[in-house]
Order: sequence, then structure tokens, then C-alpha cells
Amino acid sequence: MTVGIVMLTHGDLARSSEVARYWATSGCPVVIHVDKRVEQKPYAAFVQSLSDLDNVLFSKRHRCEWGAWSLVQASQTASELILREFKDIQHVYLASGTCLPLRPVSELVQYLEERPRTDFIESATTNDVPWTVGGLDEERFTLRFPFSWRRHRKLFDGYVKLQRRIGVKRRIPMGLVPHMGSQWWCLTRHTLSAILEDPQRDLFDKYFSKVWIPDESYYQTLARLYSHKIESRSLTLSKFDFQGKPHIFYDDHLQLLRRSDCFVARKIWPDANMLYDVFLHQNEADTKRAAPTPSKIDRIFSKAIDRRTKGRAGLVMQSRHPNHNWENGMTCAPYGVVQGLTELFHDFEPWLSRACEAEVHGHLFSPTGVEFLGDQDTYGGCLYNSLEARDYNPKAFLRNLIWNTRGKTQCFQFGPDDTQDITWMMAGDPNASISIVSGAWAVPLFNSNRNFSELRKEAARLQKIEAEHIKILTSHYSKARVNIWTMAEFIEAPMEPLQTIIDSMGARSKRRLTEAPRMVDLTGFGQFLQNLKNQGMHPYLMGDFPVGNDPKPNTPKRRKPYLVK
Repeated sequence: MTVGIVMLTHGDLARSSEVARYWATSGCPVVIHVDKRVEQKPYAAFVQSLSDLDNVLFSKRHRCEWGAWSLVQASQTASELILREFKDIQHVYLASGTCLPLRPVSELVQYLEERPRTDFIESATTNDVPWTVGGLDEERFTLRFPFSWRRHRKLFDGYVKLQRRIGVKRRIPMGLVPHMGSQWWCLTRHTLSAILEDPQRDLFDKYFSKVWIPDESYYQTLARLYSHKIESRSLTLSKFDFQGKPHIFYDDHLQLLRRSDCFVARKIWPDANMLYDVFLHQNEADTKRAAPTPSKIDRIFSKAIDRRTKGRAGLVMQSRHPNHNWENGMTCAPYGVVQGLTELFHDFEPWLSRACEAEVHGHLFSPTGVEFLGDQDTYGGCLYNSLEARDYNPKAFLRNLIWNTRGKTQCFQFGPDDTQDITWMMAGDPNASISIVSGAWAVPLFNSNRNFSELRKEAARLQKIEAEHIKILTSHYSKARVNIWTMAEFIEAPMEPLQTIIDSMGARSKRRLTEAPRMVDLTGFGQFLQNLKNQGMHPYLMGDFPVGNDPKPNTPKRRKPYLVK
């Protein structure tokens, strides 16, 4: 008993000739179908290159097109020839010109000899598989598809819409239950000859000739009528991407292909010289006789598809710029945003850096400059403190800062006077930890020596901006970790909020805070707010500051050390 190979090819005839010779010299008869679109001169050279082999034949040629009935016709014509001319074959293996044997042919022959009545063909109903790409499941069997999906896309789509509108529903031949699967099968002589010699073949062919992509359903459906035993899987390793296009294997996939233990792989890049050299000249003693298990590498392909469609979290590559809200994470690591604390405390940034072991920047989105840690001109991967570059794409600026400093926690100050273009991104970023003391922007105004009419106008502007900022952060769209305190409740007991800020930024120290940074002098601040009210501006974000009762923070005093005897 031996195996016959039906090869469908349309290009790279030199590689097809090399692989066909390998099959034939290993004892497998080969019948080759060459697409009729291949010109006569290269076709004649291809035939001549294999003319010394008695077990290599060429079938009648058809003009083939992707997803068309002509592909089934090509396999039918070649299969009829191989069954007629080679009486001793018990299995027929359908392969393409880009397929490459991964294991010695003797192992494939032995594997099939041990399963003489088993057909290896992927065959499942449309309800059982998620393979279909393009929105046509059952409809591919109930509508007509006379137009090429690739060459006449508008006609294809328009005719589908028309049939849906008028309620067209083709009648499936009695006794058939449509199945789908990979077009690369290995069928027993009994099953394949029964399909090709069926008395109702004309009826079946006429029906499937108007099915969309019939090479993935013709044999898959009819094999269910005649097979003694079907293993619904292909012996050919063929992987597809998220668009339904086949993965192409290159030289650097050598170990991956070996790990699969499959007998044949598709689709091999014609210039993958190492793959062809290794697999077509391998020593049988070096191979392991294991069952083909392509599932062992499924995890790798799943990761590849995720990387291709989503990319790495927080990284937007030029070659894979995501659609809006389609990115795989806005940033790659947690970071902190602090608002209102530098206005309330002296030297707050150095204190916060020591307390939470983070790199604490100033106002990165200040309208007057980019305040990197230590007033550096460049930071983390050559991010430049250029207002033009930052404001051209503030989201990319923040995303690059977090990406370039992976492994270090970043924190920066923010306020209503900063550019607000970044607010929605921070609100929707689960990596953001945002802590706000609302109304603290009034402290610099309180300490300034400006005309009060200007102060009132500026206070109204800043309050309006901060109120909108807080509204966004507290909306149901927000995914960031947000802590908000009014200024009045914060300075009444600052230790607990400060501890919350430190904890939210993932500080490694487990010790509780015992001392807060030195607070600015707020004597007269309550009267300042009352003056704003008297001038017609209502400062509500600060909380309740009674006039004449200046804020006095309730900070714990450090006890003097004493000795216990």
C-alpha cells in the first residue's frame, strides 16, 4: 500500500518540481495540476523537469481562481487520473505547490497503513466552528455566488444584498448536511472514488458550483456520506491570521515546524532555502515517530495574532497604528498624577519622591514648559522638553514617557492651568492613579499681589476648568483610580489622604507615615474666599472655610524620645 499525491500549483514551479521529485522518489505517485493561467513556456519547462519520473503525471488544466468552483474541478480531474493510473494507492493526499513535507515519507505511509479505513479531513457544520471570515456562514450554502469576491467585490456584495432583500434561499440537495473545513485533505481510495463516481455527482457539482469557497465544503460534505471513519483534522499544518489569510513560514520557523510533528506544512516561502534543504534531505534516523500535534504550537500563533492586532500594551508602533480605543492599553505601566499638593506644601515633590520611591516630575503639561525631574532638558528615551512636540500629540508624549521608563514609577503634577487635552486619556487609563485636592489652585492666587478684579476673574476660570476635569474623572467612562478631597477636609487631617496617595502609587515601604511635609501659611485664606464671594464669584471646590477661623492642620506632633528602664 502506498500514498498518492495530488498537487495543485500555479506559481514557483521550480519549488513545486523539487517537492514533487521528493514525493516521487520516495515511492509516492504524483499527479500535478498546473493552473491554466501559467503560460505555456514555463509549463513545458516544468513538465520537462520531471519527465524522467514514471510515477509523475500531469492532469488536464483548469483556469483556477480563489474561492471558485474551478479549484474543486482541478482536484477532481487530478484525483480521477491518479485513481485510474495507480491501482495500488490506498490514500490520496491533496497538497499545494507551496506545501513542504516535514517528515520522511515512510513515516506518513506507515501512519496511514495503521489506519487503512480512516479519512483525514476537517469536516464540521457552520454552527460548530468560528472559522468563517467575511460574515457568511449558512448563507454560503443558501445563496448564489456567480461573481468573484476578489475581482468584482461590488458586484459580489450587491448581489448578496439583493438576494437577502428578496428572500432567496437555495434548496440543499436531499441527504446533504453542509460541512466545512480545510481544503487540504487525505482521503481513502474508497471514499474518494465514491465521491467521484456518485450517481448524483452532476446534481452535487451543480449545487456546489454556486457555493462560496466550495473547496472548503465540497469534499468536507460528501465525505460524510461515504466514509467509514472520519478524523476531523488535516494532516497538513496550515495556520491563518485574523483576516483569514494563511501564515507564511520562513527560515526562522524551522524549530516551530519541527515541534508540530506534522507531516506537511503550508505555506512555505519559496526563498526559504534552509527549510527546503533541511526537510527534503533529512535523515530518517533523526526523526521521531510521533503523532502530528499542531495544537502544541497553537499558543504561539494565538500570541502572534494578539501581537499583530493589539500590539504591546502602551506601545503604538508606526507599522501598527491602532484605531481609536482599539489600542492594547493606553500606557504600559502604573503612574501617578497629583493635583493641588504642591500648592499646599513646601518642597512637596522631593518629599513624595522619598516617600514612595518614584520619579516625581513637576507640571509636565504646563503652558510655560515641560518640568521634568531636576529641570532636565531631555528625559527617558530622549523625550525633549519642547512645548511644540508635547502639544502636537500630548497623548503620545505621556505614553512615550511611561514606555521609555519601564520599571520606574512615574508621577507628575497636574492642575487646571495645564493643558487639558490629556484629561480623557488619563480618565480612561486603568494605569493612572489620580489624587486631587480640589480648590488648591486658589492658594497661589491668595499669595499673589494682583488686583482683586483680576484674581476674581482668574479664580472663576480655574474653577470652571477643574470642575470639568473632576466631572470627567468621576464619569462612568473613567477607569483610573481617582481620589478627590476638598481642600478644607484635606488640611483638617492630611495624614490619611497622604497615606492613601502613597499607597495608590504602589510604594514598597509598609511603614505608616508619621510626618507630613511643611504646609504653607494659610492665615487669612478664609477671608480671601469670602472676598471672592462678595465680588460675585462662588468658590465651592475648596469646601467650607469659615471667615475668621483660619485653617490649622491637625498633624501629629513627634514625641520626645524617652528611656524605659
